[in-house]
Amino acid sequence: MPMNRAHRKLCSSEEWARTTKERLLPWALEHVDLGEDVLEIGPGYGANLRVLVDQVPRVTAAEIDEGTARLLQDKWGDRARILHADGARLPLSEGDFDSVVCFTMLHHVPTSAHQDGIFTEAYRVLRPGGVFAGSDSLDSFRFRVLHLGDTRNTLDPGTLAERLRRAGFAEVSVDRHAEANALRFRGRRE
Repeated sequence: MPMNRAHRKLCSSEEWARTTKERLLPWALEHVDLGEDVLEIGPGYGANLRVLVDQVPRVTAAEIDEGTARLLQDKWGDRARILHADGARLPLSEGDFDSVVCFTMLHHVPTSAHQDGIFTEAYRVLRPGGVFAGSDSLDSFRFRVLHLGDTRNTLDPGTLAERLRRAGFAEVSVDRHAEANALRFRGRRE
């Protein structure tokens, strides 16, 4: 999904990778057992992927942008399986993963229907008992400035739990982090 130059620079920076490793992922994945096989939907430039490959035995990443998928393959292809794929139409079998994660990317998905397609696919590729977990930014003035010219479709924390339930998930939770202006979510496939 389109990102302006400033946004691309931030998301590919070492500062963002450090923030992801030290703050975002520990909060987003608090008390989440990722299991052995993890799928990351929308890894972007790989800030989260570089952490995940050290935490779990097998990581697959599905990236919609072909050029970014090539960059990820060049950098992480020896430690993760990289797919050039839309998270709403994954070329994967049902029940392949212990967990599916996505971080700070759903606001780049242009429509709520497409986001719901990602939720449905996450459910489909999870094994029974598997967890879908992630986080995303909430709307703010600073957020809107960073996203000038970008696709920007933020999640509504008030409706997200119901959307995840409609995709099939149980044990759904949605939490806000006011200081970070973010939300995290979890759901389990029964």
